[in-house]
Amino acid sequence: MPTIDPGVFLRRLPLFSDLGDEELLAIGASASEVHVARGGAIFDRGDPCLGFHSVLYGQVKLSFISPRGDEKVVEILGPGKSFGEAVMFMDKPYIVSATALDDCMLLHVEKEAIFAELERSPAFARRMLAGMSRRLHGLVSDVEAYTLHSGSQRLVGYLLKDMPASGETVRLSVSKRLVASRLNITPEYFSRVLHDLIKRELVRVDGRDIEILDADGLRAYEG
Repeated sequence: MPTIDPGVFLRRLPLFSDLGDEELLAIGASASEVHVARGGAIFDRGDPCLGFHSVLYGQVKLSFISPRGDEKVVEILGPGKSFGEAVMFMDKPYIVSATALDDCMLLHVEKEAIFAELERSPAFARRMLAGMSRRLHGLVSDVEAYTLHSGSQRLVGYLLKDMPASGETVRLSVSKRLVASRLNITPEYFSRVLHDLIKRELVRVDGRDIEILDADGLRAYEG
């Protein structure tokens, strides 16, 4: 498989899109390709954080194991997404584990290169802060959903997140078990709500494909 030009890929990320060729060259020089087979560990909770990763292709699961031994999925990331930035600045070990859900190709950028660019460019520092602020906003929204919304409302919200119209199909990019964990509900509850949506003729399910039969009815669903 041919190697990629790290600078070309980094320029596609919002964080680096405005950097000049010289800056991209400096950061790209510290970047390395990481290939991980499906099911493989990218890093484990407690490992030292030496930089951050961006996904070129494949899907990555961020998760941790609860004291009861249950897996909790924190986030599922696809191409163009990055992870590990916040922990990189804290100079602490990873607080989650990262696992490849598919065969993955990642780009790992060393933190020393990022720190050097932060010292050189206030504009880059602002973009880095903005990116982490968006991630924080997403986490706060998750906490709000878990505390204020029922499990059925979280599932409906997940199906409607891209605002599909009646007749359109939502394809789950991962298994229903992983989606359930991401929504902080059990797989059994996920299946029970989905069956109720089918019974009410709000959706039609074919494997991972969920056809939205009645978008307005789905939005009004109370469970």
